[in-house]
Amino acid sequence: MDPTIISALLAFGGSLIGTFAGIITGSRLTDYRLKELEKKQDKHNLVIERTYRLEERVELIEERQKVANHRISDLEEKKV
Repeated sequence: MDPTIISALLAFGGSLIGTFAGIITGSRLTDYRLKELEKKQDKHNLVIERTYRLEERVELIEERQKVANHRISDLEEKKV
């Protein structure tokens, strides 16, 4: 076989291997980045859920405080 053909086939094989190695490496990096992004998203979602629960608690406490203040005002008016 002609040495030019052999070198062309070797170059083609090397390019093919390099291309697939690059694709696999890029795919792994993309998967890693997506997993890290999902972790950050999960943390963010937990913070949002906790904030929502805290807001509900604050509303409940404020309502209880209003009721208590109203009852105190009623008792003070009856006393006078």
